[in-house]
Amino acid sequence: MMRVMENDPGKVAVKAQVELADSADKLTDSAAQQTDSADRRTELAADRTVLAAERTYAAWVRTGLAALASGIGARALLDKIVAPWFIGITGSVLILFSGFCFAAAVWRQMGKVAPPRPDAHRIPPSLLIAVNGFLALVSLAALVGIWLH
Repeated sequence: MMRVMENDPGKVAVKAQVELADSADKLTDSAAQQTDSADRRTELAADRTVLAAERTYAAWVRTGLAALASGIGARALLDKIVAPWFIGITGSVLILFSGFCFAAAVWRQMGKVAPPRPDAHRIPPSLLIAVNGFLALVSLAALVGIWLH
């Protein structure tokens, strides 16, 4: 008699409906978790993009500083080895390249970031312009110093 009750079509159908409802609830929760996870991955990707742009900015500034130092150093190192006009041209090219690097750093960093908005904060544009403007003025002063010294 126990087997007959377990095989009752009405009870089996109710049990199947309960299991199906539980499964649907789990599927809904899983889909919500996947959506939240995808949104978070997208935000983290936007953060990585901002940080990569800052590394690129730092590389431009670093290259500009190295070119500036090389242009100034060319004057001291090449003195009495090559003609003065060659020293002036070499130093000038290096210093002009440093100014280009400082300008390119700001230009590359000022680009817009497409949505979604990242959590990471960007360097303020006014700070970028101020620092790189100062570095460009130093480059200009070094250029004048190369030719007047």
